[in-house]
Amino acid sequence: MTLQSEASRSTQTSFAQEWDEWHRAHEKRRADPHGFLAVTGLFWLSEEKTAVPGLPGLWSTGAEGPVVELAEDDVLLLGGTVISGTHRFGPIAERDGITAGFDEGVIEIAKRGGRDILRPRRADFPFLRSYTGTAAYPADPRWRIPARFVRFIAPRAIEVGAAVDALAHVYESPGYVEFEIGDETIRLLAFPGHAPGSLFALFTDATSGVTTYAANRMVAIEVSEDSDETVVDFNRAVNLPCAYTDFATCPLPPAENHLRIAVTAGEKTPSARVEGLVSAAGIVPAASSSA
Repeated sequence: MTLQSEASRSTQTSFAQEWDEWHRAHEKRRADPHGFLAVTGLFWLSEEKTAVPGLPGLWSTGAEGPVVELAEDDVLLLGGTVISGTHRFGPIAERDGITAGFDEGVIEIAKRGGRDILRPRRADFPFLRSYTGTAAYPADPRWRIPARFVRFIAPRAIEVGAAVDALAHVYESPGYVEFEIGDETIRLLAFPGHAPGSLFALFTDATSGVTTYAANRMVAIEVSEDSDETVVDFNRAVNLPCAYTDFATCPLPPAENHLRIAVTAGEKTPSARVEGLVSAAGIVPAASSSA
C-alpha cells in the first residue's frame, strides 16, 4: 500500500465516522419521546367547537387564534403554568407553534398553510416505540460538493405544494446554490433555515420512489455574508416527517429542484410508515397503518 492510498483510506474512514456520529445524533432527535414519530393524528381547527379524539376540551379557532374550553376536571400545562377553563392561545404565525402538556403526552398547536392545526404526541405511540432507524447510503466524500450561493437582488416568494392535499407553503427564497456534478451544472433553489446563515433545499432525484422517499428529501446548507462559497453535502440529505407519517404537512420541492441525476447519498425510504384516514375533522391512523 502506498502512503497516498493509506492517507486516502484514513480520510475516508474519518469521513465515515464523522457522518456516523452525525446520523446517530439525528436519529436520536427524530426518536424523541415527543418528536414527530410520536404524532398520533392531525386535526384542523375551525370556528366550530370540536372535541378532538384523545384530547381534553373543546377546540376552535378564529381571528384571535386557537381557543380551548376545558371541562372542570381537565387542565393543560403551558410553559410551566397550569391552565384550566377557557384559554385563548392568541394568533399563531405561519410555521410556528405552541406545545401544551396533558396527562398522556403533549399537544402541538400550530399554523400550517394558513390553517390552525392540532397534533397530539404520545411517547407510547406504537410507531415510535417500534422505530429502529432509517437506512442510508454509505458516506462518500464525493457527494460533499463545493458550491456557490447566488443571491437574488431581493428575496422571492416561492409557493410550493404540501404532503397534504389542498395545502400550500410559501417561502421567501434568498437565492440558489449552484454546483457541478460531472459535466452537468445543477441549481437548487434554497429556503431560509431557522438559524442565521442556514438554508435548506428540498429536492427529488432519479432515486426518488426507487431507493429514496418519493416526495422529497432535504439537505441543509450553511452560508455566510462574507463569501458565496459553500458546500452541498448530499450525505446529509434527510427525510422529512412526511416520509414517516400522513400526519405531516411537509413542503414539496419547487419544480426547479427536481434533479435528473441519481443522488446515491443520504437517507433512504423508511421501512415503515403511519398511514392516515382522512375524516372531516382531520387525519387519524388507518386500521391498516404500519404503526
